[in-house]
Amino acid sequence: MTDWRSNTFQVRLGPPGHGGFCVARHEGRVVFVRHGLPDELVRVRVTEDRGGSFCRADAIEILEASPDRVPATCPVSGPGGAGCCDFSFATPAAQRALKAAVVAEQLHRIAGIERDITVEPIAGYPADATGGWRTRVRLAVDAEGRAGVHGYRSTEVITDLRCPQPVPGAMDGIADRLWTPGADLVIAVDGDGMRHIVELAPSVVGGRAERGSDRPSARGGDRRGKRETDRRGGKRRGAERGPGDAEWPRTGARGHGDEGHRASRGGAQWQRFDEGDSSRSRRGAEPGDDGDWSRGGDRGGRRGRSGSDELGGAGSQRGDRPGSVGGEGVRRRAAARRAATHAARDEWVMGGSGRTVEYVAGRRWELAATGFWQAHHGAAQCYSDLVAGWAGLGLGARAWDLYSGVGVFAAALAGQVGPTGSVLAVESTRSAVADGNAALRDLPWLDLRAQRVEHWLAEHASSAAPDVVVLDPPRAGAGKEVVTAVTTSGPSRIIHIGCDPASFARDLGLYQSAGYHLADLRAFDAFPATHHVECLALLER
Repeated sequence: MTDWRSNTFQVRLGPPGHGGFCVARHEGRVVFVRHGLPDELVRVRVTEDRGGSFCRADAIEILEASPDRVPATCPVSGPGGAGCCDFSFATPAAQRALKAAVVAEQLHRIAGIERDITVEPIAGYPADATGGWRTRVRLAVDAEGRAGVHGYRSTEVITDLRCPQPVPGAMDGIADRLWTPGADLVIAVDGDGMRHIVELAPSVVGGRAERGSDRPSARGGDRRGKRETDRRGGKRRGAERGPGDAEWPRTGARGHGDEGHRASRGGAQWQRFDEGDSSRSRRGAEPGDDGDWSRGGDRGGRRGRSGSDELGGAGSQRGDRPGSVGGEGVRRRAAARRAATHAARDEWVMGGSGRTVEYVAGRRWELAATGFWQAHHGAAQCYSDLVAGWAGLGLGARAWDLYSGVGVFAAALAGQVGPTGSVLAVESTRSAVADGNAALRDLPWLDLRAQRVEHWLAEHASSAAPDVVVLDPPRAGAGKEVVTAVTTSGPSRIIHIGCDPASFARDLGLYQSAGYHLADLRAFDAFPATHHVECLALLER
């Protein structure tokens, strides 16, 4: 078997593929090429070859440039760099056209839907901009305590924080401080402009902390507040505030889960971070994905995508290919890392209160900084407005909101149906449900429950038919079981939201097979400079 890793050669790039690359061919094999644009002639270096019919490569030299090419706006994501900005070298209009082509191709290939797609900027965001939109960031911390981003399809930490995605002020001072080796760092700038910084204790893989940390495991050990010594020989000041950070609260902020564990650490607060079976943990970019900053931050308060928002795509190991020595072991270690990422972890509030405040349609939500909200500062309002317009419910109507998060869409639906109607909402993350119920307590006809959607649907199979069902499932989509249950309930309209074009197309195909047709579709550039796109579909009987 020929291994092309590190080989260089010239190729003419073809159309964009789903994942932030263009498709090329060389000597009978398919090559997925990043950092290039359709029709460009480029010299590539193969970065990953697992054998078989395809390999992955970076465009390291542009021999014939596309007219859509511009100087890259992100200095971190070039060849050999992070996975944060897939298309920072293309004009904003060209970026949206690339995403539109991918969505159209997935709809055609998977669902048999022929439709012209236009990807729109989020309402209120400049059409010619690609930076300053991200309010949720998740960083890795290397063995020396430096915050950084994951390399593309790698667990390497790149300590360059110049990516332009975050909103102004989000990253101020982050590179100037040392953090806990092996921890993750969550940074959130909320609707009031307050910055919150939270350290997540190092995840534990195979009984040891990741990335060389000596911090005790989140599942045991001494949590009484022993300080680490930084590489300069001084004691880290856990309560140190960066520019623009809030004053320390007198009491600890509430943790992500309902079974909070807190231990005071010199003014900062440790809290339990337990994602359980939340839709966020199923949705976000994992080590191994072709990810952007994020694991989450999509829906008002829930899942994560592209939701807490890891900058840079982590990834599968380059040595992990069929037939390679140690390949199976690498896969096992990657699976262990994914499991550890979603295990219970302690939090250390380093700035702000750890509780973010967000607003949609004049309503105020408060949720954990490590919880989930739309990454783009304008996305929650944009989607809420569209969902409300498509729902068009009258007084006394019935609606369901599945994978509801903190209830942003449910609130819009409840405002339409009024006290004589009903809105039933379900979300698997208990903390999101608690935060949602606190924000929606003036709407007693809205029932927001903590339960897995599949189980909830089974229990409501004989309920009165809803007029409208809204679904915003994780990246993997709703799937046959959920789609079948929804269509069997007989709503007049279904509003389906998805961030992965492939699973989105598959679900639309399932709706069509059940007798629904696609009445409208909108696609939004909710993650400028990345390959990610958010799609909303209206289906009617």
